[in-house]
Amino acid sequence: MRPSRWTALGVLATSMLMTVLDGSIVTVAMPAMQADLGFTPVGLSWIVNAYLIAFGALLLLSGRLGDLLGRKRVFLAGTGLFTAASLLAGAATSPGVLIAARFLQGVGSAMASAVSLGILVTLFTEPRERAKAFAAFAFTGAAGASIGQVLGGLLTDALTWNWIFFINLPIGAAALLVALPALPADRGLGLRAGADALGALLVTGGLMTGIYAVVKIEKYGAGSAHTLGLGALALVLLAGFLVRQATAAQPLMPLRILRSRAVAGANLVQMLTVAALFSFQILVALYLQKVLGYGAAETGLAMLPAAVVIGAVSLGLSARLITRFGERNVLLTGLALLVGVLGLLTRTPVHASYAVDLLPVMLLAAGFGLALPALTALGMSGAGEEDAGLASGLFNTTQQIGMAVGVAVLSTLAAARTEALTSAGRPTAEALTGGYHLAFAVGTGLLVAAFAAAFLVLRTGRPARRALTMGA
Repeated sequence: MRPSRWTALGVLATSMLMTVLDGSIVTVAMPAMQADLGFTPVGLSWIVNAYLIAFGALLLLSGRLGDLLGRKRVFLAGTGLFTAASLLAGAATSPGVLIAARFLQGVGSAMASAVSLGILVTLFTEPRERAKAFAAFAFTGAAGASIGQVLGGLLTDALTWNWIFFINLPIGAAALLVALPALPADRGLGLRAGADALGALLVTGGLMTGIYAVVKIEKYGAGSAHTLGLGALALVLLAGFLVRQATAAQPLMPLRILRSRAVAGANLVQMLTVAALFSFQILVALYLQKVLGYGAAETGLAMLPAAVVIGAVSLGLSARLITRFGERNVLLTGLALLVGVLGLLTRTPVHASYAVDLLPVMLLAAGFGLALPALTALGMSGAGEEDAGLASGLFNTTQQIGMAVGVAVLSTLAAARTEALTSAGRPTAEALTGGYHLAFAVGTGLLVAAFAAAFLVLRTGRPARRALTMGA
């Protein structure tokens, strides 16, 4: 066993933590940014949107570039770009500079995140050790959001909003220094093995257009000409990409990757699960602040038990359970617990007691610690050396699509329900709670659909560990 493998895991997990922290930490500090830089209400949303569009649109392309150019090179370049863009964001003195920096952060995050799982697959080939590595990596992503909310509140209150970006500088620099010797060197297949410029333009344009359409649903409405027109354009571009990949001599994304039942099923289940769990990560925080009157730091601390149980289960139990019972069974158990999480949230009262109404929800969040490592293992189960970056990029792409859809659909439904209840004369707190209840109910339905998809599509037992081949 090479000790550097676990050091490499630490580097990759740190990069993931930095990315996840950046996403959740920004939301807490947005009011301070608006007051300091003079953002308009519409412009303020682009602090998040610029990052999401760049990140989500470039994951698939970045993953394949890792296979072609070398995953270590792409990871180092992405981490370096993210760190430099964080410096630019922290020093921003105008809305335009901050939005441009956030876009560059998204590009850097896409490059680093897209190849991380591909590197792990090549480092950890023994099933039990791979399960442990995936569990640690998944915990970093799941717990990072809760940590980000606490850290964002503390940094913004104690210092200024600039420090939520400056904090990335020492972390990014340390990650680069450790990654240089720790990550395995790989030459890649070379651009000639997949230099499909047209395919790259089609998939990047399609994903960017689609994510933009989704994040603007709250402004224009799901049935508007703006949303439907851009959605149709995105589908045409992505359909063109699939046709191109089926006919190109050297495709950017060999379609053999979708022939794996485990890979295709895991990506579908993940999209549904992530869309549903937006209502836990974001709407619970809004409920705590807008209905129960919690502050930013207090909200993060209230959600900290969820991070603790996720960590305890994912790091302490999930690998052993996956090895003994298989990814599918562990995934189904985790999804069942998460259905309970959102189901309980549909019953939270306006004047809730944290110990009685919310703490049980936080403890049931242990389902994250079971579902996410199992999903990660399934999503990467068919990836061979030549496709590890692509499988990693695909898995991260479906995660971002699910997140974008969850943000747009559930927040729109909650807002519409709240407005209807307010118009009917209900008090503000009661109207807000009613809106959140609807979003939690829809999220519960998405999780039930994810459970059904996992039960019906994924095979019983452990997925095959062999690499994908053209005849798979």
